[in-house]
Amino acid sequence: MVENTFTTAVFCVVSAILAVLLRRYVHEQSLFISLAACVTVTGSVIGLVVPMLDEIHCILLDSGLSESYISIVFKAAAICIITQIASDLCRDSGETAIASAAELWGRGAVTFLSLPLIKALISRISGML
Repeated sequence: MVENTFTTAVFCVVSAILAVLLRRYVHEQSLFISLAACVTVTGSVIGLVVPMLDEIHCILLDSGLSESYISIVFKAAAICIITQIASDLCRDSGETAIASAAELWGRGAVTFLSLPLIKALISRISGML
């Protein structure tokens, strides 16, 4: 795991250096280098995340939580990750307004997605009173 982390860190730093160097001459190519690096690292993360998600899913099922609530947690995490990557790419390309809009969308999506959890929580609190 440490070796993979070191390799990924070196890959990211080299990609960032190339992107910065290219930004001076060809801004569009710089953006493509950043995007390719993000896609490559994200693809390798998926290989690490799948076994971890299976283990977390088993732990949450053993806790007695409803499958629908577990699904909401995983969807919210996915929305957060996708939103962060999208907003970072927009910021890197100089579009901070679009990055802020992407973050706002992500916040709204997670809030909307969590409504069933909030409703269940309020129902349990009301049942206790």
